[in-house]
Amino acid sequence: MARAGLTAERLTRAGAELADEVGFDQVTLSEVARRFDVKVASLYSHLANSQELRTRIALLALEEMADRVAAALAGRAGKDALTAFADVYRDYAREYPGRYAAAQMRLDPETAAASAGVRHAQMTRAILRGYDIDEPDRTHAVRMLGSVFHGYITLEMGGGFSHSAPDTQETWTRMLDALDALLRNWPAPPA
Repeated sequence: MARAGLTAERLTRAGAELADEVGFDQVTLSEVARRFDVKVASLYSHLANSQELRTRIALLALEEMADRVAAALAGRAGKDALTAFADVYRDYAREYPGRYAAAQMRLDPETAAASAGVRHAQMTRAILRGYDIDEPDRTHAVRMLGSVFHGYITLEMGGGFSHSAPDTQETWTRMLDALDALLRNWPAPPA
């Protein structure tokens, strides 16, 4: 019998909070069970295993970020949209570091296709329409933006920039300016 009050959603939220506190890699069913003062066996009526919990946290994070990005992009275009998009990712990673890490988790193709990750790609492509970049270059640009944003955020959160001036916000702003300039003058494919 399922323990009263426990649901897959409550367990996922508790796992997400735990990920933000101790790191996504440290999330286990045992740790979540401790939060509810129950035995791990009590969780098996709601979750199959730690992998399902981790996948649910990743899906939650993708959904939360997609909702924030959609709200931030409303009525924006060009550099303003690019900056709003990037800032949502950076702010989310700062506020929810474990969930942000979860959002990078590799999902099986079926789960990924049904996730909010699809919305992220669609919103990135929508931003790029404002830069007049056609396929297949739009796909290259989507990958480039994701790589630059994630790379910068990961290095910044890991303390990679904390040892020197100027402030990381100044670098972030200059990086977004450079990306905007690159997107406005997207290079022609090699001959």
